[in-house]
Amino acid sequence: MNPIDTLHPPPLSLLVASLAAWAALPLASAAPAPAGAPRHSNLIFIMADDLGYGDLGCYGGRMIHTPNLDRLAREGTRFTSCYAGAPVCAPSRCVLMTGLHNGHCLVRDNSPQVGGKLESFGEGNMRLSLTGNETTVATVLRAAGYATGAAGKWGLGEPESNGTPWHLGFDEWLGYLNQNHAPYYYSDYLWGTGAKRPVPENAGGQRRVYSNDLFRDFALDFVRRHRDQPFFLYLPMTIPHNRMEVPSVGEYAALDWPEDAKIYAAMVTRLDGYVGELIAELHRLHLAEDTLVLFTSDNGALHGARADWLHSNDDFRGAKSTLYEGGLRMPMVAWWPGHVPAGRVNDAIWWFADVLPTFAALAGAKAPAGLDGMDISSVLLGRSATLPDRRLYWEFPRDRLGQAARHGRWKGVRVGTDQPMELYDLTTDPGETHNVAASHPEVIRDLELFLAAGHTPSPNWPVD
Repeated sequence: MNPIDTLHPPPLSLLVASLAAWAALPLASAAPAPAGAPRHSNLIFIMADDLGYGDLGCYGGRMIHTPNLDRLAREGTRFTSCYAGAPVCAPSRCVLMTGLHNGHCLVRDNSPQVGGKLESFGEGNMRLSLTGNETTVATVLRAAGYATGAAGKWGLGEPESNGTPWHLGFDEWLGYLNQNHAPYYYSDYLWGTGAKRPVPENAGGQRRVYSNDLFRDFALDFVRRHRDQPFFLYLPMTIPHNRMEVPSVGEYAALDWPEDAKIYAAMVTRLDGYVGELIAELHRLHLAEDTLVLFTSDNGALHGARADWLHSNDDFRGAKSTLYEGGLRMPMVAWWPGHVPAGRVNDAIWWFADVLPTFAALAGAKAPAGLDGMDISSVLLGRSATLPDRRLYWEFPRDRLGQAARHGRWKGVRVGTDQPMELYDLTTDPGETHNVAASHPEVIRDLELFLAAGHTPSPNWPVD
């Protein structure tokens, strides 16, 4: 059965009652999580699109109303040093799905380079599609007996390729495959599992059905139908990516703000509402204590006046499409009543490459060898506050090959292989304002060797 044909949104009265029931529940205590974890916990990964670290109240944001995510953070653990896989959409998602960093994974940027020039990203661009032979989070979990479903933005395989979700471990899919299609919130079609699915309410330029509402409906329906078996639900929502479209600006209408800031804020608050509805449904189905929920963003907020107005990227340098903290450091909230410690803030350094091996461990499955990520379930479950010493790698092959690395307190950035490395001490300078490379040549040498070893050549992203 196709997922879009099984969507039956609950009555508004049920959603209101469910949200009220969640609001009436006492906050989870801050006691340490139990030492053990069920082998077959349900797993939900929710990812916003271009949401900044500073957009959420629980991360210090003061402009946008996010009560459900703020509560999720109070009842769970808020991570302050979690990193995206890349500073733009497609490679970040590739790292997340495969556990390989973006010097090793297939998709390195949102557009490939041909003849030394960036090629436009359009439907049918097969160089941006996975092959179908990759091991993904979904293939590992499906082999372990999980029902696997996803809704939102894929960005890793065109319809005619083998890189679609249904070729890479997902039993059910609803959403956008192509990234250029994804910003159209009132599209007249989406992709279901293996077939294009029209949205007739939006035909002829009508704007009656907001796509992310359908993704919310898919999620609620999916957890209801699979409540009696372990499931993995991946929700890469397209909010709040440009274009600025939302059914209503709601509570922001009367504010003296720029119009695009009102729309952006309303999109984030709408996403927050989806999270609240999903958590309420887990409680209603008595699944909350069996389900780990992670919430994050794929990369930093888009640079510009709106992001500056809303303080979207906090005090970090840079934004989406940069290798500075504003492009890479993400909000990450983990929630699992009785297992993830409540009310905790953790500064352990981890990234999207860790999700595959961590979910495999929680599912009692075996992760493939050769991954760049590691199992961090001990930190998620509160059994450890720190992780082993290691180096994290990023690259961004746009005009030239930019690279970055994080090793403990140190962050190295270079905008091209022919450029000197910048070095920042993130413990004292999280805004990356003071380049201390000249004072630490031994750190520079170490990171230079790491970056040189981290890049595997790609024909689609040749080094200029």
